[in-house]
Amino acid sequence: MDDLKFEGLKLGNQICFPLYAASREVVKQYRPYLDELDLTYTQYITMMVFWEHKKLSVKELGEKLYLDSGTLTPVLKSLEAKGFVRRFRSTADERVLLVEITEAGEALKNAAAEVPAKVAGCVKLKPGEAVELYRLLYKLLGNIKGQE
Repeated sequence: MDDLKFEGLKLGNQICFPLYAASREVVKQYRPYLDELDLTYTQYITMMVFWEHKKLSVKELGEKLYLDSGTLTPVLKSLEAKGFVRRFRSTADERVLLVEITEAGEALKNAAAEVPAKVAGCVKLKPGEAVELYRLLYKLLGNIKGQE
């Protein structure tokens, strides 16, 4: 009977572990392609947001990436040092740090355009499976964010 008490402690009974391990393995698939662009995975997803939105506050960026400012600050400093983004204070409210993509950052988009297809080839999910996984992961994120 006591064995039932500890069933929840078995690695094979955890939803968090396959999510964690799969995330690490998928991100690892990006590495050779991102090395060519001189980007880390976190820098890459940050640039993806800027290719779509051009200018955001650090707070807005954090909400889109599910990252806090403590994680974003070194990423943004590095991207700024590479010339891909520019950080500046809002003239309306100096407490707000804004970030916008530069011409060099926009140009990087062309070099990055093939990365998603290359990684998708490594993941080997059928299109329907990928759509369902995407739906479930965003449902999970929404459920968790709704609890905060």
